[in-house]
Amino acid sequence: MNKKNDGKKLISSNKKAYHDYFVEEKFEAGIVLQGTEVKSVRNGNVNLKDSYCRIEKGEIFVLGMHISPYEQGNIFNCDPLRPKKLLMHKKEILKLFGKVGKDGLSIIPLSVYISGSHIKVELGLCKGKKLYDKREALAQKQLKRETDRFMKNNRE
Repeated sequence: MNKKNDGKKLISSNKKAYHDYFVEEKFEAGIVLQGTEVKSVRNGNVNLKDSYCRIEKGEIFVLGMHISPYEQGNIFNCDPLRPKKLLMHKKEILKLFGKVGKDGLSIIPLSVYISGSHIKVELGLCKGKKLYDKREALAQKQLKRETDRFMKNNRE
């Protein structure tokens, strides 16, 4: 678990989302968890790899988010892949719904973190990258790494 700025403790991040999508806009949402899921999240047992969000009947749900069962939870553990409701203002949900429907964007969970005593999810309004975009981003990252290494060796 890493520390995030502003008193926020990062639990899990979705690094694959930044590789597969262009993040247009970010939103913060609360999440409805049941019983032992809270303890499991606080232990860092969250996987966001293939998760996405869907808006149904004016409510937003995250699907594919895996929260591992709590070890000491016995019969009170929930299904790890159950849809989890997110808490956002109605205006924000309607704004997202309009952009997803009109522009063909996706809502992807980017990270899960603890803010105060609340567990929050950072959502990204994302546009999918094409294969050539992914290759270009990888090339830029590699070029930056090589220039940093070169600069470091020249200082010594």
